[in-house]
Amino acid sequence: MFFEPPPAQEEPTRPPKPALPAWSAPPADEMGAVLISGLTLARTPNVAITLPTIQAFTTGCLINVDIVTRRGTLSRDDFQTLQFSVFPHMITGVKADQPLPDQLLRFGVRFAGGAKATTVGQRLDRTQLPQDPPPGPQLSMLLPGMSLRSGDEDAGVMTMGLWLWPSPPRESFEFAVEWPIAGVELSIVELDGTAIADAAQRAVPYWPEP
Repeated sequence: MFFEPPPAQEEPTRPPKPALPAWSAPPADEMGAVLISGLTLARTPNVAITLPTIQAFTTGCLINVDIVTRRGTLSRDDFQTLQFSVFPHMITGVKADQPLPDQLLRFGVRFAGGAKATTVGQRLDRTQLPQDPPPGPQLSMLLPGMSLRSGDEDAGVMTMGLWLWPSPPRESFEFAVEWPIAGVELSIVELDGTAIADAAQRAVPYWPEP
């Protein structure tokens, strides 16, 4: 035989990856109940930001956002910069006590009692999050993914999940977005905390207890 199998080698031992804390993402063993929202958060000549659905879980809710971009009259470089700005790890210059960079896409919630949470300044390395829950509320931006759709090649759709923990109170609350580089000024809509709480009761475990 000319080509022999390689000699057996010991598999290197790797430390197990730490599990995501329960407060930082939707539960892995649960199917959230879906609420149809259909809200348009913002629209400019080059960007539309919509909130098609919310998934309610027993521990929080996942606010699903579509970020649709089109080139229009932008140069290719400017359009590429706009698209890259959707990804938080591509943004530099976010420093304490300094104005936020125009490229930074930011979301936030504010409850009637004044409690507020935003995506500004959150840690991108989710393997280093503390297991103990921090003071709520927390709004975590899950990294977006590209959705392929037919149509103009100078357009793109990013789908992003925003995890709100813990579950919002049974009252209306504000959901905000701002993205200066895209011409999106501060835009605020109201979400129904009661509807989210009711939907959470319909969340289904993937493996029900016998």
